[in-house]
Amino acid sequence: MNAETISRIRTYFPDLTERQQEQLMLLGTLYLEWNLKVNLISRKDVENLYEHHILHALGIAKIIRFKPDADILDLGTGGGIPGLPLAILFPETRFTLIDGTGKKITAVQDMAVQLGLSNVTAIHIRAEDLKQKFDFVITRGVATLDKLVVWTQRLLKSKQQHAFPNGLFALKGGNLKLEIEAVPKGNFIELFPLKEYFQEPYFKEKFLVYVQG
Repeated sequence: MNAETISRIRTYFPDLTERQQEQLMLLGTLYLEWNLKVNLISRKDVENLYEHHILHALGIAKIIRFKPDADILDLGTGGGIPGLPLAILFPETRFTLIDGTGKKITAVQDMAVQLGLSNVTAIHIRAEDLKQKFDFVITRGVATLDKLVVWTQRLLKSKQQHAFPNGLFALKGGNLKLEIEAVPKGNFIELFPLKEYFQEPYFKEKFLVYVQG
């Protein structure tokens, strides 16, 4: 990413500090470097790193501001999306990034160190083996909503500290009608169209789905 890209991010997040801007610039460089060794981002899509990945991840921050000392789980983080960009934006919030692919977690661990993100823990583990509890679970492109709800319910803390009750935030795209209908009845679901927050064409059919725990 270059200075022009950071300037575009600042139009959406004007409160970014100099350090955060530097970290986002470095994150782009690190993705390009690591992508030569491990397939973190599709080779065909790496030129869209800013819009399709980093800004997409930051869409979560348009809906919720994570509190200091909150615990957030990035389930199936892959190459660190959405966890790493959000950890830059919320440096006092603790992020645990997990994935079943060891090579990707190795890359994420290295990037977190190079970015100076002391609030990130990246673990090669399956969700069912986790013992820790979290305020929220965040995901992108991991599974259908009904599966995510089943996997994440037991991972949520009972104590609340945000305006949103503890739950799941999933970045999704396309027609979600059937996915939402498949979620067990009784679950509160709210849909946030990201096109209301970002002007780029990519976000026309992108949504953040909240499922209350």
